[in-house]
Amino acid sequence: MSTTRKHTALPKAQILIEALPWLTRHHGKTVVIKFGGNAMIDEDLKAAFAQDVVFLRHAGLKPVVVHGGGPQISAALDKHGIVSEFKAGLRVTTEDAMDVVRMVLAGQVQRELVGLLNQHGPFAVGLTGEDAHTITATRHRPEIDGELVDIGRVGEITEIDTGAIEALLADGRIPVVSSIARSQDDGDSGHVYNVNADTAAAALAAALGAETLMVLTDVEGLYEDWPHSDEVISRLTASQLEKLLPELSSGMVPKMEGCLHAVRGGVTTARVIDGRVQHSILLEIFTDEGIGTMVVPDEQGES
Repeated sequence: MSTTRKHTALPKAQILIEALPWLTRHHGKTVVIKFGGNAMIDEDLKAAFAQDVVFLRHAGLKPVVVHGGGPQISAALDKHGIVSEFKAGLRVTTEDAMDVVRMVLAGQVQRELVGLLNQHGPFAVGLTGEDAHTITATRHRPEIDGELVDIGRVGEITEIDTGAIEALLADGRIPVVSSIARSQDDGDSGHVYNVNADTAAAALAAALGAETLMVLTDVEGLYEDWPHSDEVISRLTASQLEKLLPELSSGMVPKMEGCLHAVRGGVTTARVIDGRVQHSILLEIFTDEGIGTMVVPDEQGES
């Protein structure tokens, strides 16, 4: 009587089968991923991020990556003897600083990310918001103590043209977008704006009709009652999030405002996930548990 050989690989098959409903649900859908935080700096996390994005592409999804580059920009400005200054949580961007921002985002951070993705095949194509009018912005003047303040070449997004990104997705490519925008202002030809990457990712997700916006952060998600508790809110509606916004720390505001903008703009779910966890993107998309905070439109109701 023969005994069935015990296959050590069976748990792997089980894991793949568990992913099947998620693979079915997300097949052919666009997912916009904001790459940032520690995942941009740590070499192992960078490599795992690239693997995850290529895995999504092979699993039949259409990933779009949007990135900023705060730490890299600060380091480059220091090297050029330009002081980093922030007002209302945004980097004051002089003409000189803008040249450095553009060089770092499009010439350093984007190139490295494109290179990591393309170790797995001819997938990634880098572009900035300037290319093919992808992101258009006008000068952003934040209000501080009741006064509008000039913080230089910082942009407020006014328009998104998804044509170039959609053409790349149709060709099976992975667009990697730097958060720089062309100027909408008359008489400002050739000028560009530095735009918040969280905001850019949310605007692109809404314009593309993405299934999901994922924002990588250096925290586990949105905390229930920080700093008194480290309990993460796993799911909330747009209206619930809107009520919480005034209480959030300044770093989380653009991320959560971006999630709110995305789901109000037709994106099915927006998620803030912990980019310090290797393969956090796969855990969030292909498992029941999820690992961050998911924002859903109001009509989906309470869980």
